[in-house]
Amino acid sequence: MTFELNAQKRTLQGSGASRRLRRANKVPAIIYGGTAAPALIEIEHNELLLALRKEAFHSSVVTLSVDGAAESVLVRDSQMHPYKPLVLHVDFLRVDATHVIQQKVPLHFINAEASPGVKLSGGNVSPAMNEIEVACLPQDLPSFIDVDLKDLEAGQSLHLSQIVFPEGVKPITHGTDDAVVVTISVKKAEVAEDAEGTEGAAPATPAA
Repeated sequence: MTFELNAQKRTLQGSGASRRLRRANKVPAIIYGGTAAPALIEIEHNELLLALRKEAFHSSVVTLSVDGAAESVLVRDSQMHPYKPLVLHVDFLRVDATHVIQQKVPLHFINAEASPGVKLSGGNVSPAMNEIEVACLPQDLPSFIDVDLKDLEAGQSLHLSQIVFPEGVKPITHGTDDAVVVTISVKKAEVAEDAEGTEGAAPATPAA
């Protein structure tokens, strides 16, 4: 999925200037990184809000047209009003097609209803993580990564080493070699019933 946004340069900064921009239905933002100096920009609020509501926007290379000049960027941070649908500020990071980038991408858990742990045992899908940080070239950045649960039994887990990543995309681990990504957990009530059944069972008759 591709995203394009229009922006204009801005020269004024500070809380007062930002409030005036917001009253004009614009969002103050900044582009930084790369060899160029940081650039202050403003973006139409409703266009930006609509993009931020899409999951893929946060894990895609965005084409930002600043006064007609295109820049390739990633969303690095966005500040929202605590209770209003109002974007307060956005940070964009410049990317270069020839340099590896690091970005968090969401995980999509698929085929849960077909997994033995859910379909036959009534287990629940319990993600240990909902996103993963990856390293790749900008053109290889996936909007999301599928995690296939179709073979997972109740009580079993999928680890990072078992996830299939697109070509050119590598996961970044932070201190854990093979972290758990997702588990099919068994309902506590069923575990308790199984334990009670075991405890209440008559002892086996010793062999003669």
